[in-house]
Amino acid sequence: MFSATLVSSDKELQQILRLQEMNLPINIDKAEMASQGFVTLHHNLDVLIQMHDLAPSVIIKDGENVVGYALTMLKECRQLMPDLEPMFTILDSLTWKKIPLNEYHYYVMGQICIAKEYRGKGLVDLLYQQHRKIYNPQFDLLITEISARNQRSIRAHEKAGFKTIHTHVDDLDKWLVVGWDWK
Repeated sequence: MFSATLVSSDKELQQILRLQEMNLPINIDKAEMASQGFVTLHHNLDVLIQMHDLAPSVIIKDGENVVGYALTMLKECRQLMPDLEPMFTILDSLTWKKIPLNEYHYYVMGQICIAKEYRGKGLVDLLYQQHRKIYNPQFDLLITEISARNQRSIRAHEKAGFKTIHTHVDDLDKWLVVGWDWK
């Protein structure tokens, strides 16, 4: 039986890092990337601890094992991941429903991942519903950025209710900035 909960220990953060490592592009082939998706950034334990001190992320556990995660990244986390500064700079310039994005209370979904053997079981939806349940009282909007090559992720986010706000290209990829309106 699966349970969606907030991260509560360094052991769970270490399990997130192991799951993340297995799904980085350097560790999977192109066919798997195309069919199963991938994660782009590699975090370290210190960064995850600092992120979770600000706002814990949602995980799915099967018994004692973390089998899925969705990282909570408040705006205050932008200093923790220098590779994400270009994304935050773009977010600073965007509008949502003709209002500057910065006038909303929002946070960023830092990354989402499901272990291979647990995919196709509705766990992405479970992660997002738990995020909404926990963080909706504090936030108007959830934002994330998705690689245009990651079609599985794009479909999962559309299914959850995310809408494309902006697209842009950088040195790494073409990106979709998407938002999920909670108000």
